[in-house]
Amino acid sequence: MLNVKLFFIQNSKFKIYLKMAITKTYRRDRIKHRIKKVVTGTAERPRLSVFRSNKQISVQLIDDVHGKTLAAASSLEKELSEKKVAKVEQAKLVGKLIAEKANKAGINSVVFDRNGYLYHGRVKSLAEAAREGGLKF
Repeated sequence: MLNVKLFFIQNSKFKIYLKMAITKTYRRDRIKHRIKKVVTGTAERPRLSVFRSNKQISVQLIDDVHGKTLAAASSLEKELSEKKVAKVEQAKLVGKLIAEKANKAGINSVVFDRNGYLYHGRVKSLAEAAREGGLKF
């Protein structure tokens, strides 16, 4: 599973390890585990977990104590998939939709889990739209 390439060069006095660049997925997994150690969701304050693919974006409200998904929204839902908009705008629509579903479920505050992605672009626009929709995090 480790996608890191190591080269070993031995000189008469020194042992040198040259590490090549790690892959994107391995880097994201490392960040993801580092975040997961700190961020956990409860029934009162669930974890807002974001998944971003090349074409779609989805988000879940997860109660980690009981291991249940309380609400979910995705750009594949019928009302959103019919609209032909840019991916950043698509993420804003998903953020507004998850905020509506959370309010219906009686959830006001969440813990944001960016899932190893950088807080930039689609992830940032989703988070800002969820905040505008009434979620606190």
